[in-house]
Amino acid sequence: MADQPVARTAAKPASLHPDGSDPVLSAKQQRETLKSAGDSLYANRVKVYPKAVSGPARQVKWAILIFCLAVYYLVPWLRWDRGPGLPNQAILLDLDGRRGYFFGLEIWPQEIYYLTGLLILAAVALFLVTSLFGRLWCGYSCPQTVWTDLYLWVERRIEGDRNARMRLDQAPWSASKWGKKLLKHAIWLVIALATGGAWIMYYQDAPTVTRQFFTGEAGGTTYFFVGLFTATTYVLAGWAREQVCTYMCPWPRFQAAMLDEQTLIVTYQKWRGEPRGKHKAGDPWDGRGDCIDCKQCVAVCPTGIDIRDGVQLECINCGLCADACDEVMSKVDRPKGLITWDTLAHQQAKAAGKEAKYKFFRARTFIYVAALVILSAVMLWGLLSRATTEITVLRDRAPLFVGLSDGSIRNAYTLKIINKQRDAQDFTLSVTGLPGADLAVRGQDDSELSAEKLVLPADTVSTIRLFVKAPKAQLQQERLSVTVAVKNSKTGERAAAETLFIGPPVP
Repeated sequence: MADQPVARTAAKPASLHPDGSDPVLSAKQQRETLKSAGDSLYANRVKVYPKAVSGPARQVKWAILIFCLAVYYLVPWLRWDRGPGLPNQAILLDLDGRRGYFFGLEIWPQEIYYLTGLLILAAVALFLVTSLFGRLWCGYSCPQTVWTDLYLWVERRIEGDRNARMRLDQAPWSASKWGKKLLKHAIWLVIALATGGAWIMYYQDAPTVTRQFFTGEAGGTTYFFVGLFTATTYVLAGWAREQVCTYMCPWPRFQAAMLDEQTLIVTYQKWRGEPRGKHKAGDPWDGRGDCIDCKQCVAVCPTGIDIRDGVQLECINCGLCADACDEVMSKVDRPKGLITWDTLAHQQAKAAGKEAKYKFFRARTFIYVAALVILSAVMLWGLLSRATTEITVLRDRAPLFVGLSDGSIRNAYTLKIINKQRDAQDFTLSVTGLPGADLAVRGQDDSELSAEKLVLPADTVSTIRLFVKAPKAQLQQERLSVTVAVKNSKTGERAAAETLFIGPPVP
């Protein structure tokens, strides 16, 4: 077997019956059909043609889609007055200025832990939502879902619904087909360009970079990243679509550890729907299930699965199959909810004729909630107690110390002092832990500065040289732990750092 080449079965789009009817096979069934027709175990992608549907889930998806797109495209244009000389964009990751601006909050590079904490909070919140309600993030607010929905909407407006798109793909190339395809891809590219352009605006002033982009004044880096995000949006939302969710995204694999029998997910009520089969008007419903095997749940699924096969990795929990099924149940005068949001435990109890109760509060949900509360409290405490002055001390290593002619010992240090306030501040520099210490302070240009009145400019990191001299007789140890501190003369805020003062060996 190892010597035999494996033939690759060419992918074929789902086809209509000769009479024009829609066979509605799930992507899994189509792949199995293709594999069984050839001598290969491999089948290429089967294109999914999701049918348009209306209903509560679809309406919620539209509302979230509009909200997410509005936030993404409009937030860079929000202004926030921070005073002269500072960017007035409400949310800006200023890489050149090495600052992150979030409305009234300014994050320095040294405070990257705030971003880390925010990401951890988001991850724990996602775990909690998934354990309670399944893949709501995937079905409603994941960027891949939002942009794919937008691209599908454009496709339907130009090429028509499911059957029309299938007929168009199977039809020979004509002027009409070329026109529709070119128009669709042109609009897709415009959306992708707007998406890539908006992403850049989060890193540069939006009005400025927009003008520079269209006048050719923007830098090569800007054009590169706009092109990169334009291409990825076009490929992922226009071509890859459900393959991103199925093969590229790691989250479906993680979710297996997040879901349990008490998680609310989109579920087919098998105990009520089976045995399924076609039903004619006037026929009795006794001895059969409510599912009439219309396969509308398969036709509307954006990932091409059959929800009646049970919980599947490809299901993004969007609920469009529930909308389609409810519409059909209304037409055949049967109760809605054959496909609905429910827990597996609840469904098993119903199938057994037992009273079922929901159990949303479980050990894992308590753990997630506790983690969220603790992390939020830590983040809030960190922000409220955020210092406006910080200091770091780097001691010279060559030489470790210098013996002066008057018999004293001198160590040299480089200080990095951050003044995050909007105006220059006066500080007092001190060294504790070293009796009889004498301080000499110099600026980067070797100018002499005063330790009692150290003026630091606004919103900067100042580099200062500190020389500490102490009488040799005062040194009782070869290494002394000392504290270098700066104190704001106006506010009294103090920042300090530990370091060493090194002298010759003590006999």
